[in-house]
Parts: sequence; C-alpha cells; structure tokens
Amino acid sequence: MSQPQPTVLGRKTGHLGYGLMGLTWRQDPKPFEDIIPVMKRALELGADNWNAGEFYGTPDRNSMHLLKSYFTQHPSDASKVILCVKGGGLPNGVPIPDSSPENIRRSVDFCLDLLKDTSKKQIDIFECARVDPQRGNEQAIETLAEYVKAGKIGGIGISEVSAKTIRASQKQVKGLGLPGVTSVEIEMSLWCLDALNNGVLAVCAEEGIPVFAYSPLARGALSGNGIRKNSDLPEGPLRHLPKYQDDVLAVNNKITDAAADMAKEHGCTMPQIAIAWVRGQSGRTKTIALEDGSKKEMKLPTIIPIPGASTVKRVEENLKDVVLTEDELKTLDELVEKFPTQGNRYDEGGMTVANG
Repeated sequence: MSQPQPTVLGRKTGHLGYGLMGLTWRQDPKPFEDIIPVMKRALELGADNWNAGEFYGTPDRNSMHLLKSYFTQHPSDASKVILCVKGGGLPNGVPIPDSSPENIRRSVDFCLDLLKDTSKKQIDIFECARVDPQRGNEQAIETLAEYVKAGKIGGIGISEVSAKTIRASQKQVKGLGLPGVTSVEIEMSLWCLDALNNGVLAVCAEEGIPVFAYSPLARGALSGNGIRKNSDLPEGPLRHLPKYQDDVLAVNNKITDAAADMAKEHGCTMPQIAIAWVRGQSGRTKTIALEDGSKKEMKLPTIIPIPGASTVKRVEENLKDVVLTEDELKTLDELVEKFPTQGNRYDEGGMTVANG
C-alpha cells in the first residue's frame, strides 16, 4: 500500500523517525563516540525526525549534550534533521511537569544554550513532555509562542494529551498568530491502541496535525527478544508497569506471536511488522472513536513512528522500508481487537499525567 510522503513544519520528511531516549537515558549509556555513528546511519536511512528530551539522561549528560556532540562533528546535517525536544519538567532532569513561564523559559534556554555553538542553533519543535496537572498547558503555549516569534524554535508540539486538550491548544496557538500545533506525540503500537479509541487521532485528523508515535515496539515487547516474563526486563521502572506483569503477559503476547507469524509470511522480522503496522495507519481510512465515544470512518492523520535503537544493526532493521498490504493491516486489526492487551501503560501515578 503506497503512502504519500509525510510533511512536518512544511517540509517533506521520512515515513519513520528516530527516538533518542535510549541513547542516554539508561543504566549504562554508551560513550558518545559509539552512539554518533548510529545516529548518522539513521539519518542516512531517511529517519530525519529526531526526538530528544531535556530529561533523557542526567543534567550533565542528556540528549542535548549528545546532540551538541553530533552537530559539532556533522555540521552539515543540521539542516537535514527536524529536531523535536521534550522538556518542561523540573530542573536537574526531574520529569515532573511545571508549565510556569519561568520554568518553561529555563527549560528551553537550557536546551538552546547547549546548541548555540553548533550548526543547529534552532530547535524545530519544542514540546512539554506532559501537561502540568496544576496549571494546564496554556501558560506553556503562551511562553513557547514567544520563542517561535523570536525565531528560536520552529513550532510548538504537545505530548501525552487528550483530544480535548489538542483541540483547545490548536485554538490557542492559532489565536496567538501562529499556524497551529506543529505535532502531537503519543504512544502507539500493536500493544497500545489508546489513540484509536479516545478521539486523539480523530482530532489530529480533523485539525491536520501530524502525529509522532513513540514506543512502536512496545518498549521491547515487539522486538526480536520480546518480553515473555517480567524478569526478562532489566531492573528499572519498566519492570513495574502493569502491562508487563506476569499475570497479563501471556495474553498480551498473543499479538506478539501473531506479528511473528506474519513476519515469516512477509519475509521480514517481527519488529519490522510492528513498526509497519503503525506506519500503515498514516492516511488510512478507518473507523475510529471520536471525543464523545461515537465511531466514525475517516482518514487518519499523518503518523510517523519514532523507534529508538542504539546499534547500527538495529537501526537498519527498524528503518527497513517494509510496507503492509491493506489485507495484512486488516488481519492485524482483527487480532488486536480479538486479543486486546491488558494492563495500563503506566502505574497509577504515571497515568495521572498520561492524557493531560
């Protein structure tokens, strides 16, 4: 099934992007000199939407430090990359949302300061990683609009938001004299269909807002190794997420097994099937839920999966141009409807800011 080339910020871009979180936000991050060739290969393969975070790592070694190193070594790549940066958390890398004007300025200025001596002086898209449950996101949007008008960031993205928030944010951004919300970032995979069922994709389609889909491999559950038992996960936060507990993994892995079967038939790998399914939703006509819970057949928005990978081999696997037929997409649709995954995406505390 052929797909039109996506457009972000008025630029033609790749069908797949690249998530940088795992390059710096992990227990034993690799040295930058080992990571930069991986990033270079991702760009060579067409993944020109890069997704970074102020809090992806420690205050002195996060995405922004990595990007500073990358663009210092590869200055000509600055114009090739559409850089989306998540921030808006508390200082020192604490991922708790604070949308006060002073904190948003601190967050954006910190990121810009690390890029100022490189060829990538502007952040293309800046987004608050979560909506501040106390303040909402109105103040954040007003503050970010100042940076857009000053030419320091290219556009305002929003992340982990409800359909209601997307609609309100779009109205506010346009009211501030800007074209509108640049992008919406959500979790989406064969293990996570929330956006199809809560009105988020419907609003993005209506408003013409492209979507960045993170964790298209369900945090490794749809990777080559998979997650068959909770102990397969390394010690850390993922082990405690409801979706990856032993009492539900047997049910959830029915989708993994189905993707593996299709991969054999298609002549590719299971992760490639999983990523291709998310990519295949882009511009597809499908019946999905609206904000009020009713259903409607409509053309979905542009959806760009942003898988992460820390080795050249994995980048080359994830970014291979695998396209599913409509029949294959429908087969997987039927399977996820028959075997819906169990367990929330985050624990109780995380879910309070997961759909702001």
